[in-house]
Amino acid sequence: MSEAVNQGHVDIRVDEFGIATIEFGHPLSNSLPGKILRKLAETITDAGNDPAVKVIVLRSTGDKAFCAGASFDELIAIRDLETGKVFFSGFAQVINACRKCPKLIIGRVQGKAVGGGVGIASAVDYCYATRFAEVKLSELAVGIGPFVVGPAVERKMGLSAMSQLSINATEWRTAEWAMLNGLYADVFDTEDEMDEEITRLATVLAKSSPEAMAELKKIFWKGTEDWDQLLSDRAGISGTLVLSDFTVNAINSFKKK
Repeated sequence: MSEAVNQGHVDIRVDEFGIATIEFGHPLSNSLPGKILRKLAETITDAGNDPAVKVIVLRSTGDKAFCAGASFDELIAIRDLETGKVFFSGFAQVINACRKCPKLIIGRVQGKAVGGGVGIASAVDYCYATRFAEVKLSELAVGIGPFVVGPAVERKMGLSAMSQLSINATEWRTAEWAMLNGLYADVFDTEDEMDEEITRLATVLAKSSPEAMAELKKIFWKGTEDWDQLLSDRAGISGTLVLSDFTVNAINSFKKK
């Protein structure tokens, strides 16, 4: 297996106001190997349980892609259903960690988001982006389908927008399109403008009632109580499809580009 699956990081820092910034990164356009997915889910959960944390900002490193989705190096190495299900369960764990976290999570999307990256942007509670933050659910193009991230995307953007992204899997949608369909709360021309607004909102929220924010979050996520099982089942679908000859050939073709 490629060394790429062992690369990447997840870091957290908490400032004096209780604003926790969680950052993930990977040299390959912030793609997400299983190890990084598990660490990201654990970090979000820990921050949610930390009384010193009032609000969370979730971001990726660099100034280009926000997240390229699943690690192709890890996908191509999957040889059995159990391994496949475990890998795709990593995305389920991140989404469920965001869902269960009692703290509000602000997303920061500085660049393109693909597949699982769109899922992460959908799983935060309030998401800002730059005009470079185009989105694409490319899974069908490699024979899988956005089964694990689909519930989060549908919840945030609606079935119509999710189905458009899922079916037209090779085309990018603009950040403005994503904002009009509910994924982004606002779109900025520059990262500096976005960061200024994130700081403003996070500071206001850090001074707000933790109990009130936790109760609001329960309301926002009402109706998702079955997602532990639902996303696990969806991971099983993806874990099965990733073993197909179609998907193996498609991923190899993408890697050669």
